[in-house]
Amino acid sequence: MAFESKEQAKAYWKENLSTMAYLLTIWFMVSFGAGILFVDVLNNFQIGGFKLGFWFSQQGSIYTFVVLIFVYVVRMNALDRKFNVQED
Repeated sequence: MAFESKEQAKAYWKENLSTMAYLLTIWFMVSFGAGILFVDVLNNFQIGGFKLGFWFSQQGSIYTFVVLIFVYVVRMNALDRKFNVQED
């Protein structure tokens, strides 16, 4: 990865860290928020016979994390193309 300037490298890493912070916030809200903080409210609903709060703490956070991995890959590929540092 070769940047044309230090400013370009800083801009790249700023966007990269912003993307990671955004995605980790979503993951935190789903895993900690839905699985722990809001479990009592969510347990009023059911998915597949299981209370929704239990489902989020056992399965939902894992599914969310896998989806966020794919979102991260897509966003990073777009960021690499934007700064012309993609791998061929």
